[in-house]
Amino acid sequence: MNSQQSLNRILSEYAEEFKVYKDYLLSCNEKYNLTAICDEKGILYKHFLDSILPENEFFEGANVVEIGSGAGFPSVPLKIVRRDLKFTLIESTGKKCNFLNEVVDKLGFNGVKVLNTRAEDAGRLPEYREKFDICTARAVARLNTLCEYCLPFVKVGGKFIAYKGEAEEEINESLKAIKLLGGELEKTECYELPEDCGKRTVIIIKKVCATPLKYPRGQGKERKNPL
Repeated sequence: MNSQQSLNRILSEYAEEFKVYKDYLLSCNEKYNLTAICDEKGILYKHFLDSILPENEFFEGANVVEIGSGAGFPSVPLKIVRRDLKFTLIESTGKKCNFLNEVVDKLGFNGVKVLNTRAEDAGRLPEYREKFDICTARAVARLNTLCEYCLPFVKVGGKFIAYKGEAEEEINESLKAIKLLGGELEKTECYELPEDCGKRTVIIIKKVCATPLKYPRGQGKERKNPL
């Protein structure tokens, strides 16, 4: 992960697209309750740069599902710099789905679909279950809960890419869930954002066998009683 190279892409090669996204994010923030980070440096480093740093983990042409898309992190910054990627964005809040669809239109994205549904519901549907090369999520839930939401979407041989802060404790408490859900911890990548904007961890979980049909459990059990 080369933070300077990634930052240069944001500031030069894709500057106009990121400006359109940032301006629209800020103009809609009060209406849609999208982010608590509103300063220029915070948006640049904590949202945009953080989203694209692990782009090398997303192989060419991957079919990606994002859980809990919110304002579109990491999916929208990744799509800006990687038009080859296809995205299905799953978000349970209708007004945030409206924002995401508007961003897709403003940036002229192809190959992006927004679904207004819950991950625990979509993960049981045949058209989405184990149909994706990659599932990703950022700032949604603790890792053991997140694995139950995300791994059912990933085909065997694919991977779940979780964006976290400092995550050693979460990783250790999630090892049982990862195994139960058909995953295997492949690696973690740790880095620091510029100008003391925080430490980050990217967790790569490989899907090695099918997720048992009883998962996700639904009815809030993923959060109330994590595996």
